[in-house]
Amino acid sequence: MTTYDDRASLTDLTTTAERVRRSVEGVIEGKPEVVRLSLTVLLAEGHLLIEDVPGVGKTMLAKALARSIDCSVRRIQFTPDLLPSDITGVSIWDQQRRDFEFKPGAIFAQIVIGDEINRASPKTQSALLESMEERQVTIDGHTYELPSPFMVVATQNPVEMEGTYPLPEAQRDRFMARVSIGYPNPEAELQMLDVHGGVSPLDDLQPVAHAHEIAKLIDAVRQVHVAEAVRRYAVDLVAATRNHPDLRLGASPRATLHLLRAAKAAAALSGREFALPDDVQALAVAVLAHRLLPTAQAQLNRRTAEQVVLEILQRTPVPAAAPQPGGFATGRGQGSPVYGQQPPGTRSL
Repeated sequence: MTTYDDRASLTDLTTTAERVRRSVEGVIEGKPEVVRLSLTVLLAEGHLLIEDVPGVGKTMLAKALARSIDCSVRRIQFTPDLLPSDITGVSIWDQQRRDFEFKPGAIFAQIVIGDEINRASPKTQSALLESMEERQVTIDGHTYELPSPFMVVATQNPVEMEGTYPLPEAQRDRFMARVSIGYPNPEAELQMLDVHGGVSPLDDLQPVAHAHEIAKLIDAVRQVHVAEAVRRYAVDLVAATRNHPDLRLGASPRATLHLLRAAKAAAALSGREFALPDDVQALAVAVLAHRLLPTAQAQLNRRTAEQVVLEILQRTPVPAAAPQPGGFATGRGQGSPVYGQQPPGTRSL
């Protein structure tokens, strides 16, 4: 049952998220859906992968999000000669103490920006695996906890670019969502010339939220209700990727968990205390597509993972929402909708 304190937390969430959104959109022109997805991943305790061609603002988006929050930020420029110890840290012998002293690496920050992550070797990329999943680093048998909140925002160029290494499947699976910024429309690009023509807008960007506020908002997102039928709908979508003839690798159970967490964050950003199938649908491509591997035949037919996810969304029945006796739940403090059966191919939301 939703309490008054829960409703107050949800109000704080939408207010704080709006401040962060406006701050980031002051730097990234004409891409509100990309900024919203970035906030969704942040509040869902996930990690974000930004993939696109050079020069469209991937690093600018990561920096704007990091600077809009008053927390520790570290940037890692991934290069072919980068070592795993540069990321995680290393134990150095202290001659005076006659003992090893641990020197933390760049991963020990609340927001870590990994620039051009696929330009480092797979060995170096694997240094992020433990920290992204378990939020800790193990060096020489000692485990060190990472700060909270913790988020990795990584950028990468398409694998067709020179000097790139494809991310391993285990690495991609740890990113909650992948987003492509794309080229701006002419109006947004013209406005960008006015804003960015003199000085970088990042220079004047000030934090609009504190780290402890983000931690409280993450706790509020955890309280968002997800009905049984919505959870089953997410499971059905992910399961369909494992049996699709155009895919040789489907989505993992971690993908299901990430999809539900992202749906809860999206619901909270919309001012709702419950998640809808629409939340799951809206995030399915961003959360699932980068984890899937098309078959050789699908690649020859130019079938992308995004197209497969969209096809699965069309084929998977959506649960219908039936109003409760007290009325359909549409506002704060009211009950959540009850989802019933729905014939395949129909949609009521």
